[in-house]
Amino acid sequence: MDTPLTQTQFTQLVAEVGQLSRQRKGELSSEQVRQILLQLNLSDDLLDEAIVQLNRRKALLRRQKRNWLIGGVIAVTLTGGIATTALLHQQYQQQIARISVLQNRITLANSKIDAGQIDRQNKPKVFYRVTLQDTPLGNRLSPTCEWIDPSGQTVLQSTYQTQLIEKSVWTTYCFYQLKANTSPGTWRVQMSLEGRSLSRQTFVVK
Repeated sequence: MDTPLTQTQFTQLVAEVGQLSRQRKGELSSEQVRQILLQLNLSDDLLDEAIVQLNRRKALLRRQKRNWLIGGVIAVTLTGGIATTALLHQQYQQQIARISVLQNRITLANSKIDAGQIDRQNKPKVFYRVTLQDTPLGNRLSPTCEWIDPSGQTVLQSTYQTQLIEKSVWTTYCFYQLKANTSPGTWRVQMSLEGRSLSRQTFVVK
């Protein structure tokens, strides 16, 4: 070897040679193994097969370790994903809890005019318009509207999804189509969100 070595390289080289020497001393040749088997009164006919089986066990152990490692990574990833989902759900529920009603109105197609009494003969659509405040920006809400006739029977319950909310004060609505045979009297409509009652209003059908 003509390449000059630094003191550090020489020290590393000596350590490497020592390690290789120890490994070589710990290894036995096939002939040495056969001699040892004969001394132990064991047949050496199955030596090659035994070596194959030993190598298989080593390979199996390596695969098991690799699978354990992969399983651990998957478990950590799933746990982190579940925790993140739970946190996001909790934050969303907190945002929902802060929503309140600023205004609620019964109107027909013309949203500017409140409709206290409605003539059923014209079969109009009745709109329930609710203005919410402190709505979560960048989300969609899924309100439920329940329309209740004068006898107290729910004739329609519908859940819909709002558009993407862009303002903290947001107006949404649901509607019910009256018919000529719709029961006359005082009706009620109520809006809820995630099982929480938001608002209710009454109107008279003539």
